[in-house]
Amino acid sequence: MDFSKYEKSTASVWAGETDPLPNGAVTTPIVKSVAFAYHDLDEWHEVALGKADGFIYSRNTNPTVHVLEEKIRILEGAEAATAFATGMGAISNTLFALLGPGKRVVSLNDTYGGTSRLFLDFLPRYGVNVTLCDTTNFDQIEAEVAKGCDVLYLETPTNPTLKVVDIARLAAAAKKVGAVTVVDNTFATPINQNPLALGADLVLHSATKFLGGHSDAMGGVLCGSKELVSKVFQFREINGASIQADAAYMIARGMKTLELRIERQNASALTIARYLKAHPKVRDVFYPGLETHPGHDIAKAQMSGFGGIMSFSLDGDYDQVKKFLPKLQFVHLAASLGSVSTLAGPPRTTSHVELTEEQRRQLGIPESLIRYSVGIENVNDLLTDLEQALAIL
Repeated sequence: MDFSKYEKSTASVWAGETDPLPNGAVTTPIVKSVAFAYHDLDEWHEVALGKADGFIYSRNTNPTVHVLEEKIRILEGAEAATAFATGMGAISNTLFALLGPGKRVVSLNDTYGGTSRLFLDFLPRYGVNVTLCDTTNFDQIEAEVAKGCDVLYLETPTNPTLKVVDIARLAAAAKKVGAVTVVDNTFATPINQNPLALGADLVLHSATKFLGGHSDAMGGVLCGSKELVSKVFQFREINGASIQADAAYMIARGMKTLELRIERQNASALTIARYLKAHPKVRDVFYPGLETHPGHDIAKAQMSGFGGIMSFSLDGDYDQVKKFLPKLQFVHLAASLGSVSTLAGPPRTTSHVELTEEQRRQLGIPESLIRYSVGIENVNDLLTDLEQALAIL
């Protein structure tokens, strides 16, 4: 079915599930079979070579996983998609599939801590040249890309300081030198932002976060052209970072309410960001929906909503964070985001636990910073909760 003429909310529900299901079921079954049998050897061979549709072995492809892949493929407007066991599986497999000895990747100082570890520790071990740029210095990024690179890796908005990167401008620079532009779209989701439409070649998500939305299943997904996705798929197929059918089912089920959740989280996050911005005990608020945010104009141009994630720094040091966070009643202090329930924590225990305090400071991440992932609770209850916790400082 061609979903291009339908809204994303409809695609979230129906993509990958328009064909009749076994026994008239209205919910995609969880297919746990490891292998899939064929009576015709020629047909088996054609499927094994990828020349015909079908399933061979669940490390490679699986009917339940295929539903998840179809949903994200359609929502991102991609030719192809493939899924992974985790978000970091999607990121690491993509980078290792596209890079090798002598290849060059240009990226940002501000990326998720696990991604930073790949750039700083792992990729250089394999002879990959890594250049990290000031995240919002687009002139510098363009200059580095112009020197020659194989992959331009972007994340926007960034984790955890919500910096905004101009996807269209930088993807155009990458195309001039034949580089592949990869964008981590986890924070924005395909409801708020579609990097492929802005010129990116590949877009990936930690599906554990907003796509699944319930903090109960881990996964990652990659979308893009058939050629590039196939290249990463072949690496993942042998590397073995395959998602299980159970997790794929739960993420695909969560995606059916994706637009509903994101619309609520967008609205609540903006309300809360404005409240915190005016609070005397809050030093700064990082949220691209605020007109005072340095990247607001770019975000407004390339995003249809500003997302459910913000961060803010308290007027004080880490001791203030330790007093404040435990007082929140409607927040899980946990190292994740994008859930129906509000989640919060400092970067030193969440996104950038791998880095030292000095390294975080160099990235503009103060120890008083709190990442706050807005859930779908009533926004007035969340505001009351924040007020009572701030009152103890």
